[in-house]
Amino acid sequence: MDLALKNSVALVVGGSGYIGRAVTDRLRNEGAEVVVASRHPDDTGVELDARDAVSVRSAVARVLAERGRIDVLVVTAAPSAQTLDPARNSDPEQVADAIDGKALAFLRVANEVVPVMREAGHGRIVVISGQNALVTGNITGSVRNAATIVVAKNLADQLAGTGVNVTVVNPGIVADEPETEVAAGSGGQSSPTQIADLVAFLSSPLSAVSGESIAVGHRVRGVVSF
Repeated sequence: MDLALKNSVALVVGGSGYIGRAVTDRLRNEGAEVVVASRHPDDTGVELDARDAVSVRSAVARVLAERGRIDVLVVTAAPSAQTLDPARNSDPEQVADAIDGKALAFLRVANEVVPVMREAGHGRIVVISGQNALVTGNITGSVRNAATIVVAKNLADQLAGTGVNVTVVNPGIVADEPETEVAAGSGGQSSPTQIADLVAFLSSPLSAVSGESIAVGHRVRGVVSF
């Protein structure tokens, strides 16, 4: 299936990370011109620290100056869950910092890109969150992902009818070789490649999906939410 992404310009924030690399490869395989943004880019990428509004503004301006447009924004950047201190799961300072590093980081980048997409009358924005937003047991992890989902839904509603779609992809545990068994109270595992396949479809002009938060892998087993 041709996703009609050939020659589109895609900015992948966190494109050098575990999931980001797979997304970058998948979009390039579809013919997109991918710009990788990270805090430590190689010679072909752009430097972008999503915690820093000035850095975000500078990076987006550079992409627009060099490429002329941004058709797709994918944000995979966030501190790894392994960097969160389990002993501080309910520590307000850690929770606030985690929200800043994920939900607000996404919002900073999206706010810079949205005006360009609105003017063009077309755009696709996809952010990676996580299924632990749907379960309790880890306040820091749950809240930062839930906040990301809420931010994305608000953006999607603000942009309804403009041609700019905003969606969330929610992995469970990510592994190179996902287990097929899904335990009660857990989400199904998925690989970076599987995540990238879904992101590529949501990035396509063929996708009319907006405002949705979509699980990749089995959605949390035993949980119903509307």
